[in-house]
Amino acid sequence: MYPARALRVVLEPNLSSAQHTTVCIKPASDFQGASIYVERAGRLHLVISEAGGARPHHVSCFSAHTPQRVALFLQASPQRDISRRTASFQYELLSNQSAAGPDFKKMTLIKAMCRPCDNVELLMAICSSDFVVKGSIRNVSHDSENHMSQVDVNVQKVYRQKNRIFQQDEASGEWRGPIRTLLQCKVKKGAGDFLFTGNEHFGEAWLGCAPRFKDFSFIYHAARERRANPCET
Repeated sequence: MYPARALRVVLEPNLSSAQHTTVCIKPASDFQGASIYVERAGRLHLVISEAGGARPHHVSCFSAHTPQRVALFLQASPQRDISRRTASFQYELLSNQSAAGPDFKKMTLIKAMCRPCDNVELLMAICSSDFVVKGSIRNVSHDSENHMSQVDVNVQKVYRQKNRIFQQDEASGEWRGPIRTLLQCKVKKGAGDFLFTGNEHFGEAWLGCAPRFKDFSFIYHAARERRANPCET
């Protein structure tokens, strides 16, 4: 039985060739007034509960039965007044990704690789990442509640960025930007220049490979000499 006062939202991505589709949802910091369910095999499963308190940095992911359609239900919460409440959220549609089990336990979107990248992974990251920048670490902060760390980067050169995460500070003229990673990676501030690569999720930069720049330069030029650079094949 479907809930009353609910809005049904159907997501129909262009992923017809994918074997599986994973949907990830991130509630806004001011999420209120509703709960979100996912429709699966004619039944509804709770994804985000207003009563349980939507955590703004927490991402919930779940699998869809078919890649052609994902149906969400936004059920309005009972109110004693006529004040306006906004239940806004962001979502991402991923193909061929691992999904949560049948109990729809919440999972973190990013499964960061805390180990250093090998040479092949690094060379692939140069041409496949959403951002590639050269810079140094200005500060590292940790958020134990949300199991995340943030690396604040002073950027010397932007080779690529999908969106304007790394921007020029008007006062100092320096280019800066934040990069997130998992707390379990135990990132620490280090001296020297690095090449930071990674991907964007929900408008945030997440760390991928981050070698020291001198190490990257040696690996990159050696691969070019052997004509083994995957970005140039």
